[in-house]
Amino acid sequence: MTEPEAPGGNGPLVVAGDQELHGRLERLAREQRMVFVAGLPGTGKSLLIHQLAHLAVAAGRVVHLLQWDVARPVFEESAAGRRYPVVDGVTHGIVRKAVGLWARRALAGWERRCAAPEHLLVGETPFVGHRLIELARPIDDEAEPALAAPSCRFAIPVPSLEVRAFLEAERARRAARPVHPREREDAPPHVLRGLWRELVEVARALGLPVPAAGDDVPYDPLVYRRTYEALLRHRHVESIDVRTVLPTTALSVYAFAVPHADLAPGEAEAESILREVEARHPDPAALGRDIDRWWVV
Repeated sequence: MTEPEAPGGNGPLVVAGDQELHGRLERLAREQRMVFVAGLPGTGKSLLIHQLAHLAVAAGRVVHLLQWDVARPVFEESAAGRRYPVVDGVTHGIVRKAVGLWARRALAGWERRCAAPEHLLVGETPFVGHRLIELARPIDDEAEPALAAPSCRFAIPVPSLEVRAFLEAERARRAARPVHPREREDAPPHVLRGLWRELVEVARALGLPVPAAGDDVPYDPLVYRRTYEALLRHRHVESIDVRTVLPTTALSVYAFAVPHADLAPGEAEAESILREVEARHPDPAALGRDIDRWWVV
């Protein structure tokens, strides 16, 4: 079993540079059955997932990962999925729906197969643009008892203004000089800002206070936290303030130094779910309206 490295070596356990953050993640890694890290791209989600996995393995847990960018390509590369290509970096609505439907079923299956307490599921839930928002919605199915249980925690990393600025700059740097191949697919800074503008509109639609008027509202940690907490009002939530710029220069959040299993569909499963979603949503215009209202939970 690989142990996390100590701070100072720029090894896997960089979160040790912030004692409060380290303590909260260590507790989640030890005590929870499922931890889903929720938030926009460019808020530190992937780093927290990476650190949670290393802390959990060090605590004797068996780690399973559910990640949007691992599951999604299986759908896109299937025979049915090729009818719904990515356009300008945006995943087709049918694929987004299919990944969400699969995720709830996969979670229920994992709950049955991995019932022993040493198993931990760590997931990524962006939500914005209908990306795994199904996990936030109360639905009468096999997955709901596990998602609604106190042993399932949705963690929202909330970066400070300084940390958010660093993350945007780091995105630009990694785009030019990636440390890991998956970093080439990360949303660039202008996309991060566009997603933030979309979230501001969601905050307004939810009736939350937004201090500035107009479309170009600067990043606001309080607005960000309140919006994601509202999206997760049916779940057990823990907001985590991220105030420290951690030493990640030589670290890729996609490179794990500990054993883990990825939760992902098989090709036949992805094909079947895509066809099911096609049958449920035959009207492209209605599908588009549904996708646009992803924030209704």
